[in-house]
Amino acid sequence: MDALGQLRSLAGGLVVSCQAREGNPLHGPVFMAAMAQAAMLGGAVGIRADGVEDISAIAAAVGSDVPIMGIFKVKQPDGSLFITPTAESARKVIDAGAKLEALDGTRRDRPGGESLRQVVEAIHAAGGMALADCGTIEHARYSLECGVDAIGSTMSGYTPDSVKTDGPDFSLIEAMAKLNPAPVFAEGRVWTREDARMALDLGASFVVVGTAITNPTAITERFVAAMRGTSGE
Repeated sequence: MDALGQLRSLAGGLVVSCQAREGNPLHGPVFMAAMAQAAMLGGAVGIRADGVEDISAIAAAVGSDVPIMGIFKVKQPDGSLFITPTAESARKVIDAGAKLEALDGTRRDRPGGESLRQVVEAIHAAGGMALADCGTIEHARYSLECGVDAIGSTMSGYTPDSVKTDGPDFSLIEAMAKLNPAPVFAEGRVWTREDARMALDLGASFVVVGTAITNPTAITERFVAAMRGTSGE
């Protein structure tokens, strides 16, 4: 299945983000591949994963026809992360087995100096599809101008010009769905089945869920916080 076919196959489904940072007991390609297999057995239509090693292991475990939204996180000097900032990082992820490439869809300067349009063009030249992680409707419009193939709410609450909500940014999801014709994916703070259903009802093509499914530490913290009467955030 080519990249366009994989993107279309996500419609109406759940993509599970299988990521674990250093320090997490589940960090590493062996654990992420197992997590991805478990997600697919549960009915997921695709996987989101970070880095060449994890993506390669996941692709080998779930098969080449399973859509993988690949990313390449680069740590900034201030400790923040930038998602797939360069054409080179995008090509590495595609070569590892991810035909769907998620990348930062904001206007901020990209490490390496390339423009968003240049990175999108490199993704297309390598046979992939570009999926923009956005934080505002302005980011979404800009990303579409740069030629991306899908837009998502991933960065909402993580940029200076967006507000972090307790749950998904439903307002942004609904607004992006009206931009047509690019598919919209809902991602970020999707905690419940009801959240995921609501995102689809508001026009999202598919939903990406990570922490609420694949981060036992965070899930446990939320239970403990609720039992203690604190927010858990």
